[in-house]
Amino acid sequence: MRSTLILCLIPLSCLCGSFAQTDNSDLPDAPSQVALVRDGWMPAGTVPARSPCVGSPCASDSQQTGSADLSANPQAALARHCCDPASERQVTWHSLPKDFLTDQKAIWTFPVQLAKGRHWVPTLAVTGVTAGLIVADPHAMPYFRSHSGNLDDINDVFNAYVTTGEVIAVPASLLMAGYVRHDQYQVSTALLAGEAYANSAVVDLVIKAITRRQRPSDVAATGDFHNTFFNGGKSPFKGSSFPSGHAAGVFSVATVVAGRYHNHRWVPVLAYSFATAITLSRISTLAHFPSDAFLGAALGYTITRYQVLQPR
Repeated sequence: MRSTLILCLIPLSCLCGSFAQTDNSDLPDAPSQVALVRDGWMPAGTVPARSPCVGSPCASDSQQTGSADLSANPQAALARHCCDPASERQVTWHSLPKDFLTDQKAIWTFPVQLAKGRHWVPTLAVTGVTAGLIVADPHAMPYFRSHSGNLDDINDVFNAYVTTGEVIAVPASLLMAGYVRHDQYQVSTALLAGEAYANSAVVDLVIKAITRRQRPSDVAATGDFHNTFFNGGKSPFKGSSFPSGHAAGVFSVATVVAGRYHNHRWVPVLAYSFATAITLSRISTLAHFPSDAFLGAALGYTITRYQVLQPR
C-alpha cells in the first residue's frame, strides 16, 4: 500500500513537469502592439501572457512547442499554461513572505465580507454540513473503532508521519524538478503549494486551540464519543482534533496542483484522489471524526481556491 501511494506521487509530479512556463518579460506595452496581439498578429519574439484557449495564438504555440524546447526557448512555454485557471498567479521566494501576510489579512477579515452580505451561501453550506456531521459523529465512530483491526495494514500506510511526508513530497518534488528543468512555472507552483499549506495550517491550529476536541483514539474503549469538545489536550498540535490538519494541508496542496495544471486531463484527478484518500484515512485511523475531516478539507480548498490562487 505504501508503494502504491508513492507511485501516485511520481506520475503527479511528472505530469506537472511535462508543462512549463516562465515569466513573460516581453509582453507588449504600446497600444498598437496590444492591438496586434489581440487581433492575432504578434511582433517577432512576442508571446502573449494570457489569451483565449480556442483558436488563439497561445493554443497554437502550445501544440507546436515540445518539452525539448523549454530550456532553449522558455518564452514559448508560456502557451502551455495560458488556459489554466490559476496560471496568472505567480510567486517568488522574495514575494512569498508578503504574499503570506496578505493572505492572512484576508482570511482573518473574512467576517467583514460576511457583514457586507457576501459569500453567505458557501459559508452556510460548509457550516451546515459540518454541524450535521458533528451530530452524526458519535454514531459513526463506533463502527470505525470496532473495525479498526480489519484495517491495520491500510492504517499503517496512513499513519500521521507517513501522510505528512507524502503531502510534503508533492511540492518538494515539484520544486526540485522545476529547478532541474529551468521551469519557473513549476517552481512557482511548488511555492504556491507551500504558501497554501502554511495558510491552512495557521487557521487549523487556531481553531484547534479554541475547540480542544478530544480525538477518537483518546476516548476510552468503554466510553462513547459524546462531549468531545473542550475536552482534549492543551496542545493544538497533538491533543486537539477539530479540524483535521492533514485534510486541510493535503487539500490545499491538491487545489494548487489541480488549478495550475487544470487542463492536463489526469492531474486534477490524481491530485484530488490523493487528497481524498489521506483525508478518509484520518477517520479510519481514529485520529479524527468525520466532521474534523470534512471541515479540514473545506478549509484547505476554500483558502487556496479563493485566496491563494487569486491574481495579485
